[in-house]
Amino acid sequence: MTFKQMFTSSVGKKLIMGFTGIFLILFLIVHAGLNACIWASYFIDETMPGITFNKAAHFMGSNALPRILEIGLFVGIFLHILQGYLLTLENRSKRSVGYAVSYTKGSKWYSRSMAILGTLLLMFLIMHIYHFWTPSRLGGHFGIKGLESFEYNGTEYHNLYAAMQNIFTNIYVVILYVLACGSLAYHLAHGFQSAFKTIGVHNRRYHALISSIGYGFAIIVPLIFALMPISFYFNLIK
Repeated sequence: MTFKQMFTSSVGKKLIMGFTGIFLILFLIVHAGLNACIWASYFIDETMPGITFNKAAHFMGSNALPRILEIGLFVGIFLHILQGYLLTLENRSKRSVGYAVSYTKGSKWYSRSMAILGTLLLMFLIMHIYHFWTPSRLGGHFGIKGLESFEYNGTEYHNLYAAMQNIFTNIYVVILYVLACGSLAYHLAHGFQSAFKTIGVHNRRYHALISSIGYGFAIIVPLIFALMPISFYFNLIK
């Protein structure tokens, strides 16, 4: 398969969707682990709530390797979205004349609604970048309000923890985040298995295992993300 065919053929688009999907799944694992540090206030941050989370966020934002991977992440997100929409349009054009009999009984509704779920996630992603990534990376520039900073053991940190406390006092933002996590759960319920199937990791021997891991992942990761705004809004953490 040529480089051009990777972006123009149906097989190429599906491969890009599969590989970028797996890359984004790995990112979600890291991101969920990082965000889970907000609950460290129960164990090791009693004297200074949020310091573990801010340290982890500082590491991801100040070291070369995470910053390089961050560029790859944005490229991966762009390609995943682009190829997803192109595949949806391609499939719809092939079904411009409806079937006399519906053949959707064997598929889940969310597997037929990946474009809609993906659009909801794109809207959430824009909001999420505006709330956290933009003020962290571009704060104080282009009219964007930067994050508060503080010094700890001679190192200056962005206080992302305080930003989360402030942002998640708005019930409408909390509701939007939770709804987005619901969309992510359904998106992953289909996308996790589909990504591995696309790259060829799919047979009877591994199907049950991949399905189980996929559904577990689709529940646990979005749940961690959803519990963040809920925990801040209801003051369940310091």
